[in-house]
Amino acid sequence: MTTTAATALVDQAPRVRLRAVFDRFWPYTRPFRGRLALSLLLAGIGPALSTASIWLFKILVDDVLTPHDFRLFPEVAAGYLTITLLEGLATFADEYLSAWVGERFVLDLRTRLFAHLHRLSPGYFENRQLGDIMSRLTGDVGAVEQLVLTGVNQGLTYLAQIALFTGALFYLNWQLALASLIAAPGFLLVARVLSRRIRDASREQRRRSGSISAVAEESLGNVALVQAYDRQADEVARFHEENLGGFAAQMLAVRLEALFGPLSSLLETIGVLMVMGLAVWELTQARITLGGLLVFIAYLTQLYGPITGTGSLWNSVFAAGAGAERIIELLAEEPGVREPDAPRPLRRATGMLAVEQLSFRYPGTDRAALSGIGFRAAPGQKVAIVGASGAGKTTLTKLLLRFADPDTGRITLDGHDLRELSLSDLRRNITAVLQETLVFDGTVADNIRWGKPDATGEEITRAAVAADAHDFITRLADGYDTRIGQRGRLLSGGQRQRLAIARAVIRDSPVLLLDEPTTGLDAESTQRVIAPLRRLMAGRTTIIISHNLLTIADADLILFLDGGRIEGAGTHDELLRTVPGYARLYRLHHPSAGPQAPVHHPRAVPPGRDGRPWPPRPQPRAPRVPAAPGGPGPRHVGPPTPGPRPVPHPGLLPVPPMIGLRGDRHGPRRAPQNPAGGPPDQLRYRDPTPRSG
Repeated sequence: MTTTAATALVDQAPRVRLRAVFDRFWPYTRPFRGRLALSLLLAGIGPALSTASIWLFKILVDDVLTPHDFRLFPEVAAGYLTITLLEGLATFADEYLSAWVGERFVLDLRTRLFAHLHRLSPGYFENRQLGDIMSRLTGDVGAVEQLVLTGVNQGLTYLAQIALFTGALFYLNWQLALASLIAAPGFLLVARVLSRRIRDASREQRRRSGSISAVAEESLGNVALVQAYDRQADEVARFHEENLGGFAAQMLAVRLEALFGPLSSLLETIGVLMVMGLAVWELTQARITLGGLLVFIAYLTQLYGPITGTGSLWNSVFAAGAGAERIIELLAEEPGVREPDAPRPLRRATGMLAVEQLSFRYPGTDRAALSGIGFRAAPGQKVAIVGASGAGKTTLTKLLLRFADPDTGRITLDGHDLRELSLSDLRRNITAVLQETLVFDGTVADNIRWGKPDATGEEITRAAVAADAHDFITRLADGYDTRIGQRGRLLSGGQRQRLAIARAVIRDSPVLLLDEPTTGLDAESTQRVIAPLRRLMAGRTTIIISHNLLTIADADLILFLDGGRIEGAGTHDELLRTVPGYARLYRLHHPSAGPQAPVHHPRAVPPGRDGRPWPPRPQPRAPRVPAAPGGPGPRHVGPPTPGPRPVPHPGLLPVPPMIGLRGDRHGPRRAPQNPAGGPPDQLRYRDPTPRSG
């Protein structure tokens, strides 16, 4: 078991004392404490009726059977019948109320835990096994109920039985009653010795349950990869290994619990035999009647039941405590971002977005993911963020959506620091189309409606048309009512992405965040997606995170990130000529651009950081001479004609320490030139369709 335990995927939860478990979860019973109190009252009524029923047996033997006087029999029979009916009603009501309170407690706790998980930052789930979280959300919540409610109810029932039966024993014969209690400490001692070992075994069993769920979720979620690489046998072996660890922990707990039963029976037998010997002596001395002796033995056997049950309950409480520890560990996790105490109200933003000297470092790392980032986007303008993998692009996305807060600097929307806004207001004003196309296992209409829950069917159709998705949707088996499978696996990548765009269209937020919107799509799918993306960006402040320069070449401002810093800022043409890293990235994705190197000016940096001006715009080319029929393509004649260095519009100069934007959505914008010598249309995709949304 030790060797297997070392391979478990899930770490052990921190140990918590039982008192702390009750302190943590007892307040959750407040909404239904009235029903809980009634249930506990019924738990005490049941043992009282059982005590009265056994006492009637003494009357039957001593006053009816022994003297052969049957006049009292109808009354005794009526008493038996009445007590049996009352006991049945009490038992039914107790079981029903206990079940209702227990299940309602589980429902509320599971919902609270689920809501708490949704408040945690996405980064938390990147470092945890989703299968283990699911195991805690389902199985371990039940363990908390077993500890806090069922355990309390059973414990009170056992205490009532022990008190009533012990009182009856002392009433019948106090000497025999004292003798009968000799074995009771033995029960409790055995339970105490075994309970801690049972708790350790249960803790390992709970951990293994999380590991099993984690392996199953991960393996089945990647079943296509497993089969493509012919790793089915390895995955089965990994799953079997985790189950083997769970089996070992389960068998250890079973052995300990099974050992408690025989030891308890042995102690009970010894106690009963001792009492029987003394009882026979008391009967011969006429200090107890035959009916009293029989009832005494009945009470005694009934007494050992709850005493043994108390020991078993103690073991169960320790076992359930292992599950409660795992729930407490989840609830102890704090969200990465907090709602402000007094948030600033923000209905619909205009879309003025500013990033000011932003720096961020992930916990546990030595290098900053972002350092000194600053730029500004006016309403309706497009800012593109490009760079190699690991440059900090996705980190910036997380900060814009406030999945995390920066270490220094700030991000403002309409002049409000994002930390001053409620998360609801912030995220209602920013629509994200993420790198991983996320959809739900529902209908097409349900997934589009996700962006606007109260959307009408007409609005859904308009959004699908704007996203260039209506045609393929109508060709599906059930049209907009077609289920798309878990994670949309019944659709192609391009279809899922257009569905995500339709969801963003119907949300109609003033700020749009596109995080690698064409990642994983082939050239044809990319072309199909770009047109609806451009329609989606129209009139919205747009931040584009992309390595595909086809989608960002006409952005108002392009920022080139390297190592978490802005190493270049300007238009596409300016960066090609002034930032070698950007030119290299362009050639990687556009090999047809040729090996020509851009002009190696000193490294372009954001203006305002060291006082340097904007990078120079590219010089105009000489006129192109068309080729003769059948001859080679067009060529340049003569060297480029030098021209004056253009100056940015004085009204839109950047305000240090941020990068400003040239022009606006109403002003002219030059089509980017293709360094390969081709016309601009080879670089810039023009959407010939009219904008309809």
